[in-house]
Amino acid sequence: MRSYSGLLAISFVCSAAVSFFTTPLVRALSLRLGVLDLPSSTVKTHQEPTPVFGGVAIWFGFMATMFLLRMTTSFPTGTLYNLRSLVLGGSLVFALGLIDDLKRPEGVDYKPKFFVQMLAAALLILFGLRMRFLQPAYVAAAVTMVWVVGVTNAFNIVDIMDGLSASQAAAAALAFLMISLPSEELYVNFASAALAGAALGFLPWNLSKKRKIFMGDSGSLLIGFLLAGISLGARYSDVNDAGVFAPLLILFVPAFDTVFVSLLRLNQGKSPFLGSRDHFALRLEKMGFSRGKVVLMSAAAAGFMGFCAFLVTLLPLRGAVLVYLLVAVLVLWFGRRMALVEMQ
Repeated sequence: MRSYSGLLAISFVCSAAVSFFTTPLVRALSLRLGVLDLPSSTVKTHQEPTPVFGGVAIWFGFMATMFLLRMTTSFPTGTLYNLRSLVLGGSLVFALGLIDDLKRPEGVDYKPKFFVQMLAAALLILFGLRMRFLQPAYVAAAVTMVWVVGVTNAFNIVDIMDGLSASQAAAAALAFLMISLPSEELYVNFASAALAGAALGFLPWNLSKKRKIFMGDSGSLLIGFLLAGISLGARYSDVNDAGVFAPLLILFVPAFDTVFVSLLRLNQGKSPFLGSRDHFALRLEKMGFSRGKVVLMSAAAAGFMGFCAFLVTLLPLRGAVLVYLLVAVLVLWFGRRMALVEMQ
């Protein structure tokens, strides 16, 4: 195999370049077809109709990199098997999101959405990607399916502000890469590098004022699914058993927002599947922070949590428990602070 670090760099650069240069093309296509996200309800936070095909560019970036690696690199059979499951399952979830984007504004009902996501999760399990610290196998498969569907939708839920979901995806992918790099879990490393590149290649266009584009459900569901699949392959508990919870730290921001808004909506007697302006990012904006600062603060939080995840995989059990306790205190404080912000 060629230089390992060189191949990872190629994966990142290739994916970023394809995503970056494809985004304006799919933006033009979205405008031509009239597939736009309209500010048609009070839940929407943007002011102008905006193209929504950004997920197509992210999918192209990731898949082009996977194809390039397949054609030019001799991977072990197991690595190819795992990458193939991400490609197949990711494409299925991407297609679901694309249909949802094309059917705007009403979109696809949540029941068929969950069904397709469960099929994609079943593909990962069929290809051997599941939580291996759980027994018996059917329990591991059931929990894996819940995890994959949950993470997939968490990135869809957190995609309510320019740059938020893409920056979180890049931070999470780089954290998984950092943890799995020493153990050379090849499918995790190459998929992480490609996904980080695809998300960062799309990000400048998402933040652009003149040529803005949203990733849409095709993008948010795709990156959530890929990160869920990537998380199943890294080794977290070589030093201590508590390391198995490291993915919760890496994916903390979207996971927190999902749990936070679901609990608030249920407490108010509302369905957690209906949108509302109760996300933590919008509450930070209500407190006076600009959207740019909210995205930067959220990215910094993701970086901090990723570092904490890295620590709990290296420290002895007592040190890992202390890290988890620190995180728990911060989460409880922040959650209480956000809940006190009044939103209309």
